[in-house]
Amino acid sequence: MKLQLIRHATLWLEYAGTQFLVDPMFSDAGANPPVINTPNDRRNPLVQLPFTVDGLINPDIVLVTHLHPDHWDEAAIAVLPKSTPILCQPEDKASITSAGFSFVSEISEHITFKGVTIFRTGGQHGTGGIGKRMGPVSGFVLKAEGEPTLYIAGDTIWCDDVQNALDANQPDITVVNAGGARFNAGDPITMDERDVVHLCQYAPYTKVVAVHMDAINHCLATRADLRGRLKQEGLLERVIIPDDGEWV
Repeated sequence: MKLQLIRHATLWLEYAGTQFLVDPMFSDAGANPPVINTPNDRRNPLVQLPFTVDGLINPDIVLVTHLHPDHWDEAAIAVLPKSTPILCQPEDKASITSAGFSFVSEISEHITFKGVTIFRTGGQHGTGGIGKRMGPVSGFVLKAEGEPTLYIAGDTIWCDDVQNALDANQPDITVVNAGGARFNAGDPITMDERDVVHLCQYAPYTKVVAVHMDAINHCLATRADLRGRLKQEGLLERVIIPDDGEWV
């Protein structure tokens, strides 16, 4: 297995001979307005892609955790071939299909593609009323013979859904969307430093890869913040924090 962080939550994954693209966001830096009701008004994305999208538009399959524009944007919709197979949560199939994609499959529980079994997991995209307004989100667990079990948690805070996914699958590798995304009011809507520490302490058997930082204006916890907290907790060796374009 090889995993490349493209930017934010966009990943390129080579797994059991299959090329996966996860949560494609291809917009140029500054092309989109800031997320509103947040502590700053910087336009998104904050940084450019580390390379052109030419090498990203022909994956074997795309995994979409949910339809927020920092995970599935108009730029990706425009350039991905409409014949690309796409897997998503049931709530998002109609929207993706209406964008012209011909082979969209929802995952209610699990599906198998080219020998890889992909399980859908739940998540909690914030707390209280904000969490409800953020809508449904999903993660994915990938399993295949001869490969490590991989859990892509998606946009979620630490919650029962994450704990249950860890307990049920005992993943070798867990990708978390960190960054502590938040609005002016309320709690974080993605994992922050405390949640990443909690996950490491709860599941010492899994290697953590932390992404989803330094690219969108409401993700306030930086890579440097996370490294500092992990160092304080003695957990720095447990977590990989890749730069944009870096392979794991």
